[in-house]
Amino acid sequence: MIIEGEYDLTTGAGLVACPRCDALHIERELESGETARCVRCNKVLAAPRAGAFTRIIALSFTTFVLMVGAVFFPFLEISRMGFGNETSLFGVVMAFSKGALVPLTVALMGSIVGLPVLRAMLLVYTLLPLPRQRPPYAQAVRAFRLSEALRPWSMAEIFVIGTAVALVKIAGLANISFGPAFWAFCALILVTAASDAFTSAATIWDAIEDGGLPTDGREMVEGRR
Repeated sequence: MIIEGEYDLTTGAGLVACPRCDALHIERELESGETARCVRCNKVLAAPRAGAFTRIIALSFTTFVLMVGAVFFPFLEISRMGFGNETSLFGVVMAFSKGALVPLTVALMGSIVGLPVLRAMLLVYTLLPLPRQRPPYAQAVRAFRLSEALRPWSMAEIFVIGTAVALVKIAGLANISFGPAFWAFCALILVTAASDAFTSAATIWDAIEDGGLPTDGREMVEGRR
């Protein structure tokens, strides 16, 4: 293992690259509450927080509950001249389950429903053993790497904003009321933002390594020296 303050340029062990500007920094252990920032662009590199893993797990389970309500509960109701209709996302999917719009429907549901749920599942799989001081699961490295790769592709907030803009434009033509699914999506956005705020990738990688799983080859350096 690499001693704190030492590094190996051939493997990258002991070094941390800024995700924004790629500046290299010598890695060191941080106490809970401390924050490491890039000296070039001030990007946060690591920010360990006490109890962060437990909070992320709780927020991930909250995501599951909110997503069930967002999919199956009424999303909005439109009424005019005594006639009204309400629909849910599940109803929209069933309405467009045939014909040329099927690929678009699948892509839409995958980006606004599938990806947030998958990412929450990956985070739970990665973090569940860590607060209890147990070794991480065998595929924790792949799971967390995939979770980080999926982060920019979650489109729930874009969907809510786009829906709100579209409804404002037709508000003069009919009476529109938001159903519980719309507010579940709004809550989901806040939950996702809170989860991202507690997530420190560097801290999670360190916890996985401390649990005995190789992530970047630093455990091989001692044998080569």
